[in-house]
Amino acid sequence: MASAAEQLAANLNFSAFSKAEELKKRIWFTLGALIIYRIGTYIPLPGIDFVRWEALFEQQSGGVMGIFNTFAGGAVERMSIFALNIMPYISSSIIIQLMTSVVPHLEQLKKDGESGRKQINQYTRYLTVLLATGQGFAIAQSLQAANVAMNPGFFFIFSVVVTLVGGTVFLMWLGEQVTARGVGNGISLIIFTGIVAEFPRALYQMLQLGKQGALSAPVLVLTFVGLAVILAVIVFVERAQRRLLIQYPKRQQGNRMFGGETSHMPLKLNTAGVIPPIFASSLLILPLTIAGFLATGGPEWLGFVTSWLGAGQPLYFVFYASLIIFFCFFYTAIVFNPDDTADNLKKYGGFIPGIRPGKRTAEYLDYVLTRLTVVGALYLTLVCLIPEIARSRMGLAFTFGGTSLLIVVSVTLDTVAQVQSHLLAHQYEGLIKKSKLRGNRT
Repeated sequence: MASAAEQLAANLNFSAFSKAEELKKRIWFTLGALIIYRIGTYIPLPGIDFVRWEALFEQQSGGVMGIFNTFAGGAVERMSIFALNIMPYISSSIIIQLMTSVVPHLEQLKKDGESGRKQINQYTRYLTVLLATGQGFAIAQSLQAANVAMNPGFFFIFSVVVTLVGGTVFLMWLGEQVTARGVGNGISLIIFTGIVAEFPRALYQMLQLGKQGALSAPVLVLTFVGLAVILAVIVFVERAQRRLLIQYPKRQQGNRMFGGETSHMPLKLNTAGVIPPIFASSLLILPLTIAGFLATGGPEWLGFVTSWLGAGQPLYFVFYASLIIFFCFFYTAIVFNPDDTADNLKKYGGFIPGIRPGKRTAEYLDYVLTRLTVVGALYLTLVCLIPEIARSRMGLAFTFGGTSLLIVVSVTLDTVAQVQSHLLAHQYEGLIKKSKLRGNRT
């Protein structure tokens, strides 16, 4: 027999959505915030010679700048105030999260509940400002070295750094407002909007290549079919779970029996999410970014590294796959601790049938999680490598990689789940009000 929550979920329809006034306000607030973000991607930085910048971007658009531009929603191509986008905040969040397993103070804050979470968020904001300042200074110096600045000097560097840092801080604040007053995770939705905004142009470029004869019709059809298959696989795997049965013992209080319930511990097939591809891409494009911004090309060893680690090179694919697999296991070990989970189960009287509580439970959880991580790492590697191989071997000008597709699907699933939870909460409120009215009548 279906549970009450499942019955409510089955009754969700457009009429239920039209009655959820709070949800509609949240959706309108989210849309308004994302529109403000898109407007900001068209506001240019001060003191830039855009004729020279367009020529420079055209030379670098097939590499690192093209990838950054995709995540920034075209802000890098236009060199707008949101050129850094929200990426410094993402980097600082990942760094702080990794440090919580190394620094005792952060580890204690993580266990302190809401107060500790607020303090960690504050540290993340401080680190975001530092990272954005460093990246903004590097961009300003690079623009000046490439003769893109109209009036090079201290004032140009200062204005560019302040503008870029202010743009990142504003997006960070805007994302937090969307999370609190809108629908979905605000930071993720900002990245999602930037990626989706570039999709029509990328699609148009591919169709133009087909029209000009640079790409044959079978290749275009195969590309779209492959894209649909990859999206279907991502949706299936991101929702896949291994559910471990948890049993709670019965206990007697007086003449009544309590407990004896069974529940499930869901373990995602891809516990690490999109973090491994982001980390792997960041490490691989670091030497390319340095060499691309240096006017002289940098030292000889840097040129050698960039030639071997360039997109489409065999060594690039080997390192990319190796880094994704490594960060899958590394990040999973950080976010899920089998010993702590086993201790919590033992504390509340729960156990896995056939497994002794305590150390045996931790070993079993580690065994199951390791096997899941192997499958998840192979899945992430294939999803990220197939678009890269197709782009390099078939000459596709499609800037969307596996990481972009993963972000789009993950954010979509998360936002839809939150909308459904708001609708369920609205229906529960309606049922409670009806029951109170009936109680008053009686």
